[in-house]
Amino acid sequence: MKELIFELTEINPREFCGEQNTNITTLKKYFPKLKIVARGNTIKAIGEEEILEEFDKRMRMLILHFAKYNKLDENIIERVLTYNGEEDINTPKNSDSALVHGVGGRVIKAQSVNQRKLVATSAKNDMVFAVGPAGTGKTYTAVALAVKALKAKEVKRIILTRPAVEAGENLGFLPGDMKDKLDPYMQPLYDALRDMIPAEKLESHIEKGIIQIAPLAFMRGRTLDNAFVILDEAQNTTRAQMKMFLTRMGKNARFIITGDPGQIDLPRRTVSGLKEALLVLKGVTGIGFIYLDDKDVIRHRLVKKVIEAYKNIENE
Repeated sequence: MKELIFELTEINPREFCGEQNTNITTLKKYFPKLKIVARGNTIKAIGEEEILEEFDKRMRMLILHFAKYNKLDENIIERVLTYNGEEDINTPKNSDSALVHGVGGRVIKAQSVNQRKLVATSAKNDMVFAVGPAGTGKTYTAVALAVKALKAKEVKRIILTRPAVEAGENLGFLPGDMKDKLDPYMQPLYDALRDMIPAEKLESHIEKGIIQIAPLAFMRGRTLDNAFVILDEAQNTTRAQMKMFLTRMGKNARFIITGDPGQIDLPRRTVSGLKEALLVLKGVTGIGFIYLDDKDVIRHRLVKKVIEAYKNIENE
């Protein structure tokens, strides 16, 4: 009798094993001659060497599937355990357009024409400006592209940043330490990431610096190599801030700059760095521009009507 041990360090063991170890129970049905025990983040199997070799192969396939799609259930386990090599077990049907598989196996993909253009443009250009009104999915799609690149090991880290204009760039009046002061302002970025990366893994990535979320001022002086970098709410950058950010680009870096020129919170007579960049950089090879509009709104149906109503006032 021999023993085989799996340490589930990169995935959530509770989610992998299922509620009340239902997934382990399913495994036992397919390997009745093995003694399989799950405790904490360890799965142990005891039995004959030949059976353990097959179990080892199937477990690695299950772990790979869960790491990629964040989902494991009886149907998936059955498919993996009966897989005969005729098709790619880790490519579910109708997944061609998926950017990433989020928490619970949720498929996250571009949902509108211009979102799909953003995906295509990002594949061809290292720097992309995605401009449009609230609710058009520009930030969410950008974060999905970043997570996809990280999972595919195309980059080593994700950096998400925003100019802290609404907080007046002076966060001293807010309670807590610097992270406590900044977290509420960065919440939309955390929300997108929580849809795409399981909580424990996200927390681990943040602790290790694999995912960094920081205000734009913290980018000064850095060279951003091997990173997928997103500047959100870019309409609230000044000329100097935008130039500073764009010149942080290092080797093997990809940048997406998102913003809504219709929601500028800068002091009056201050030039928006985003508006100026759209003019100055137009025609530069390697930089892509995508303009989203109210047809791309994917929030509540009333959001589109709100945008149209304000547009009518502005045009009067």
